[in-house]
Amino acid sequence: MSQQHFLPFALPDIGEEEINEVVNAMRSGWVTTGPKTKQFEADFAQWLGGGVEAIAVNSATSGLHLALEALGIGPGDEVITTAYTFTASAEVMRYLGAHPVLVDIDPNTLNIDPARIEAAITPRTKAIMPVHFAGLGCDMQAILAIARKHNLKVVEDAAHALPTRVGGELVGKLASDVTVFSFYATKTITTGEGGMVVCRDADIAKRCRLMRLHGINRDAFDRYTSNKPSWYYEIVAPGFKYNLSDVASAMGIHQLRKADVFQQQRQQMADRYSFELADLPLLLPPGAPAGDLHAWHLYVLRLSDAATVSRDDFIQAMFDRGIGCSVHFIPLHLHPYWRDTYKLQPSDFPKALDSFQRAISLPLYTKMTSDDQARVIDAVRAILTGN
Repeated sequence: MSQQHFLPFALPDIGEEEINEVVNAMRSGWVTTGPKTKQFEADFAQWLGGGVEAIAVNSATSGLHLALEALGIGPGDEVITTAYTFTASAEVMRYLGAHPVLVDIDPNTLNIDPARIEAAITPRTKAIMPVHFAGLGCDMQAILAIARKHNLKVVEDAAHALPTRVGGELVGKLASDVTVFSFYATKTITTGEGGMVVCRDADIAKRCRLMRLHGINRDAFDRYTSNKPSWYYEIVAPGFKYNLSDVASAMGIHQLRKADVFQQQRQQMADRYSFELADLPLLLPPGAPAGDLHAWHLYVLRLSDAATVSRDDFIQAMFDRGIGCSVHFIPLHLHPYWRDTYKLQPSDFPKALDSFQRAISLPLYTKMTSDDQARVIDAVRAILTGN
């Protein structure tokens, strides 16, 4: 391995503001769900532009589960999603006894192919879950039109998509039923672990809040800050333990304020990669259409047929140079559980399979320096040119 320091695939960008807010939360005595979480939710809804409710949760996975449960998805129902995603998108359906119906991707955007969605609809289909891959928005106009035509719900997996714009509108403000964001450590903003459920429908929001904390009809914040004896509560549903702590929310308050600046930095870095790697045997990721915005959570390039090195050897060569890369994603139908449960073959989703076999995610995060990025670019060039 190179004598230079190891350059990781991702690092969070956490400043003194976040640290001080976390310390403030800890000194206040509120370390579980409390006033910081209330503020984070209010700030998030306001940041999106109003007209929505925001419910903080401990992961995007739990948020997707809450969203589907609130929409009444249950045993035997089908939800259409992409084969080219992380397992969380599909596993939450199984929590409810529902079944994911996987479809292939658009090989240019790596997002779900709307034409394949309509072909996959059956009488058991209840919802569509598009995933905004890498931070590039799906073709939501087409997806929402399909949903309206067939009376289906739409839950956006926006784990990569903050702040993504589609049709000039922020993801989270579109005409979907629910949108779920992730604040995992590698995401565009982070709370360490965490997520946010966003919706317009007050009944859906109420159900998500209820199920977020054991199905208790009053949340912990209300019970412990009431000026009346508040020991009494009622369990009105078999809920979950999905609430976000004030310690995590304290980070989120300040991360959210930096979201637009972070995106601008990521955009500049993505543009530099695309410019300096353009002459190599690569398929570079597309930018957002005019008027839209790519969050650039990931920068995923693909080796073209002209490349003389395999994907796995490329990643090993980068590691040998002290640079961490990753692969997004191993398609669901290649994993033993999904493959065996639904009797899937590698050839069932050829676009997802081909993209996976070529895909490499380069380091892209706001704590990277210009020299760090130059080092990545030089390494990519050296491996692909043999120089």
